[in-house]
Amino acid sequence: MNMEDGCELRISSEKGDGVFATNSFKRGEIVLAGIIQEALNENHSHASQIGENKYVLHAGLIIKVNHSCDPNCGIGINETGAHDFVAIRQISLNEEITFDYAMRNYGVDYFPKKCMCGAEECRGTITGWRNLPSKKKKKYEGFIAPYLLELDDKYSCENV
Repeated sequence: MNMEDGCELRISSEKGDGVFATNSFKRGEIVLAGIIQEALNENHSHASQIGENKYVLHAGLIIKVNHSCDPNCGIGINETGAHDFVAIRQISLNEEITFDYAMRNYGVDYFPKKCMCGAEECRGTITGWRNLPSKKKKKYEGFIAPYLLELDDKYSCENV
């Protein structure tokens, strides 16, 4: 069983692998610290976007964290440019660690059309930031990769 401080890899019901808390976490605490394993030439299903056309693969359990439309973690950028997963609410022992893929990727093209997160407020599909409803973008303030806001500004100006 692969384990990092406070988290471990387990089977997640219908989703295959998932990451689960072996400790509890308070809002604002780093749940998983990001470490960039390698830069990538293109986007793929486990890639993290770190700029408009820049993608990386993170080391460790981060690539195994599942999507949720009502996540318990968000994204924080650390001093290396990697994504830390930060608790956006209290996380209990044995709770699955989740984040919304829209918190780090402007577009999402590598997942089934139907979302399987099971959240009460599920959007029905896994979307990138560009397709996220503005109400959800507001809710995620402070827990997303900052370049997503820059891309919103860039593309909204081009459409004027």
